[in-house]
Amino acid sequence: MAPDIDEEEVRILAEGMTLKFGLLGLPQGGAKAGIRADPDAPEEERFQILQEFGAAIAPFLQNRIYLPGPDMGTSNEMVRRMLVRQGVPVRHRELRGVRSGYFTALSVFHCAVHAADAIGLPLAGSTIAIEGFGKVGSSLADLFSGVSARVIAVSTSHGAVYHPSGLDVRDLLRAYRELGSRFVLDYDKAERCPREQVFQAPVDILCPCARHNTIPAAGAGGIRARIISPGSNHPYDLEAERSLVRRGILCLPYWVANCGGTLGETLEFAGWTDAEIASFIRRRLEPHIRWIVDQSRRSHLTPTEIVMPRTLARFARLSEQAARPGLRERIMGAGLECYRRGLIPSAVVRSLSRGYFENGVLLPFDRET
Repeated sequence: MAPDIDEEEVRILAEGMTLKFGLLGLPQGGAKAGIRADPDAPEEERFQILQEFGAAIAPFLQNRIYLPGPDMGTSNEMVRRMLVRQGVPVRHRELRGVRSGYFTALSVFHCAVHAADAIGLPLAGSTIAIEGFGKVGSSLADLFSGVSARVIAVSTSHGAVYHPSGLDVRDLLRAYRELGSRFVLDYDKAERCPREQVFQAPVDILCPCARHNTIPAAGAGGIRARIISPGSNHPYDLEAERSLVRRGILCLPYWVANCGGTLGETLEFAGWTDAEIASFIRRRLEPHIRWIVDQSRRSHLTPTEIVMPRTLARFARLSEQAARPGLRERIMGAGLECYRRGLIPSAVVRSLSRGYFENGVLLPFDRET
């Protein structure tokens, strides 16, 4: 939900979802939809607009061709209410998660941690800039602060704040909770500046966590970070990435860095605890990042050029397998439907799911032939 969303951005977002499912190895699609509206409008106003959207695509919803989930400007509860109004059955355990932003921040953070380790960058004392201090960016700032990294610049759609010695993350979180994205307009404990300046901040790690293509090729030359770990989808195009890579900047593929939202909600749905989810994301991302860094050093390609063919090949295999399910897959599908309806205890699925996730989800690419 955004006032200026267009078909090109929705296509990019759908591509991102497809790549995330391919990377994770989850047999799902990658559809995305956009609604032209103000994501900061009162909730009931946004819900009424969401209702109109649901009525417009009712056949896709009722046939379960398109299964919507929340994103900017919406929530699981809003989507649930909309589906019920359209006569679409919502299973007992569907659309229950509320922390996709936190889970996304987890993967962005751990990718940055593994990348820093791979290039010999000490994380304690390192400097961080975060574009987009929303659900993802605010959680990410808290995670970096917890390992003694210094967040020196953050931005929202209304501007940015900067302090070379480091911002008080707890105070930023308080201001964000009280005022939302407008907190930067009156924040007097740091230098206020245009939001674009967050990209020019002299930092070790830059995390774009807003909209697509916020780093154009023309502006890539001003970036001074050593690592870019994106929370947003498609923060720059291939031309911009090539420019950054030529200058020695490690650009992590966005669907790798921000896969935590999809993965975390899936693990949470299966009954995993927060500690188990965080541990799984940390463990499984480490070989991916080390492989990306190693392959980048060996070739003249960008990380996107290296990882995207592998991701799409994995997605194609998943699609082919899903189109011809065997007996095992049909049994698992029936069990999953019973679980969605609340007919199987969460503890049972939590236990049974461990083998599935450990042996088939977010597998390192170097384990594939």
